[in-house]
Amino acid sequence: MTEIVRIQHVTKTFQDKKAVNNVSFSIKKGEVIAILGPNGAGKTTTISMLLGLLHPTSGSIQLFGLNPSEKKVREKIGTMLQEVSVMNGLKSKELLELIRNYYPNPLSLKELIQLTGLTDTDLRTRAEKLSGGQKRRLSFALALSGNPDLIMFDEPTVGMDITSRNRFWKTIKQLAAQGKTIIFTTHYLQEADDVAERILLFHNGSIIADGTPAEIKARIAKQAVSFTTNDPFQAFEKLNQHSVVTNIYQKNERIIVQTGDTDAVLALLFEEKVGAQQIQIENGKLEEAFEQLTNNHQEAM
Repeated sequence: MTEIVRIQHVTKTFQDKKAVNNVSFSIKKGEVIAILGPNGAGKTTTISMLLGLLHPTSGSIQLFGLNPSEKKVREKIGTMLQEVSVMNGLKSKELLELIRNYYPNPLSLKELIQLTGLTDTDLRTRAEKLSGGQKRRLSFALALSGNPDLIMFDEPTVGMDITSRNRFWKTIKQLAAQGKTIIFTTHYLQEADDVAERILLFHNGSIIADGTPAEIKARIAKQAVSFTTNDPFQAFEKLNQHSVVTNIYQKNERIIVQTGDTDAVLALLFEEKVGAQQIQIENGKLEEAFEQLTNNHQEAM
């Protein structure tokens, strides 16, 4: 599959601080990538370098095999940054028509309305009079105006209500189905879990995890099997004897067995005849993986 993004040994230093430290990764056509990490992890700096707004201190970045600042690259990318800034004095429709004219193969205004949910009121309103929600919709439409092959979003759903957020991600899935390559940062970990095919987890300027949401969640220790039983005491007594059980406790009338091997615990439930009912495997949450991986990396430093 065609490689769209290649970052090789990129470091970005501001004075004496390394915001991004020796980062390497590549992204292929059609991938949906979430870049996650705590504040100051290097997410926005990486996006800014991909957009050509910042230059790496060392290392190389290529989009479509070219330097990010080249005109041929800019014609193929769209971006929606966290801080929405639009040109005052023009109506939304006029601004969209202006930006569309900068691209060789733009989407039609009708297509942009369908994708972003812009209303007639939005289109007739001058940019400086738009509400926060209207500005987010306009910013989304501007990002898509040039019919880009690569789209980058920095915290795109900040300030959106639930309806707007759901519509936004529905559109992202439609664009991904068309073969668009999508990179986004977000603090809403559930969004990354639901939408991303692959997650790059940044911490202190480095990538500490790279994989699918399922692969990253599988790396956490807090996997568990839960069940109900008519004799909790017997279940505690029998299961606690086995080394595969790292912790066992009761919550809301369910027995929770934490383990590194859920298959082994499932076998034990039947071997020990604990009367287990309504058995569920708790695969862990992305939030737990995020917290554990960043804490482990911090302790290792």
